[in-house]
Amino acid sequence: MDAIRGVVARSDDGRSFSIADASGTGLVAGALVVLSDDGGRQLAVVEALTDGAAPALRGRLLGELGDPGDARLDVRSSHPFESAAVAAVDEATVEVLHRTTGALLEVGTALTAPGGAARLLPTRFNRHTFWCGQSGSGKTYALGVVLEQLIAHTALPVVVFDPNSDFVRLGELASGAAGPTAEALAGRDIRVLRPRDPAAPLRARFLGMPLASKAAVLRLDPVADREEYNALVHLDEAVMRAGELDELLPALNRMRGDGPHPLAQRIENLGLLEWEVWAGEDRAVTEVVGERPDATVLDLGGFSTPEQQLVIALALLDDLWLRREERRPVLLVIDEAHNLCSPALDSPIAIAVRERLVQIAAEGRKFGLWLLLSTQRPSKVHPGIISQCDNLALMKMTSPLDLAELGTYFGYAPEALLQRSPWFRQGEALFAGGFVPTPSLVKMNARLTPEGGSDVRVPLR
Repeated sequence: MDAIRGVVARSDDGRSFSIADASGTGLVAGALVVLSDDGGRQLAVVEALTDGAAPALRGRLLGELGDPGDARLDVRSSHPFESAAVAAVDEATVEVLHRTTGALLEVGTALTAPGGAARLLPTRFNRHTFWCGQSGSGKTYALGVVLEQLIAHTALPVVVFDPNSDFVRLGELASGAAGPTAEALAGRDIRVLRPRDPAAPLRARFLGMPLASKAAVLRLDPVADREEYNALVHLDEAVMRAGELDELLPALNRMRGDGPHPLAQRIENLGLLEWEVWAGEDRAVTEVVGERPDATVLDLGGFSTPEQQLVIALALLDDLWLRREERRPVLLVIDEAHNLCSPALDSPIAIAVRERLVQIAAEGRKFGLWLLLSTQRPSKVHPGIISQCDNLALMKMTSPLDLAELGTYFGYAPEALLQRSPWFRQGEALFAGGFVPTPSLVKMNARLTPEGGSDVRVPLR
């Protein structure tokens, strides 16, 4: 690596660096550089560029490198300097960075020189992740690339809340898929639960839900509907042994004795008996996920009413939270997260789902309940959830308001890189936060599994 002639860097604190005049260097935000002075060599990343007659750069020191030929990086050590020569990195140095930080999941190609493989740190998915991009950005396809890597190369169970059936083919390999990752995927236990699949139905148990969640399904308010709510609180053991809602109704009416029980009337009036979500003799989603397959895809889009999607989400989230002390890790991937996490949700069951997600976002990390939230509408996700995310994947986003809001939440993502998002091509992304060695612009790899859904093309003559 040859030094860039006439360009010097300075660091007063041993943590950051600056270059007063970067004219003609071609260095951009996100670029890695090697800074050499009498104290040795250090690896650094450019995070900000100030335009002007003499463009200035600022960035962060990543650690001390060994001598040329010594493939070592000490990320716990850095030092200040008055003047250091600046050189662009080569691919070998990038490999040292990846190896040192544990970046093992190859998800694409770096768009910043010197290029080469772009990798994520699997160990840092123990933090919540926010994934966003506008319609047409390739958001869902790219998310599939990352999920394939996680399922193939880690033992972290993944549960996908899939409202658009985009991930239902995650257990299949695309034609021509080959290599170690494809071979690993072929051996993984990937289950797809669908509302209308007799072999693998997507179901929940009403009587297995906590009291507050039962009340949310029944639209019961403890004050406005105090008599019915109190009756729900005091259901006796015989009634609670009923297998499902269709068995609960006669048990309730027997308990009343002198006519229909108000709770039974409410269940009938709401049409809950016609919902296909109830387990009956089938296995509930909580039982399947409790076995911790490598991946479980919940095909939420197949239900006849949107409320049933919420029943599945609430039943599973409640169960995971109630069992949190078991500390069994799981990654909860919520596609179209604005459907479950919006502050504007107003139905009792939707509010119950959102508030459980707010709780998991705030407290679930230490119990191994980790979120990956994917949306094209970041402004529609509850602030109490998005503010807890330590990882960011941003694809094309042209809305200035959305980008400005993202900048307030994700201060670890350099503004200069956020502002490039409107010019991303399909399949390009910015990764920032703990799950990437440095903030990086990436062209995503091709999928190894087929995408479940795709846009309908305009027919041409």
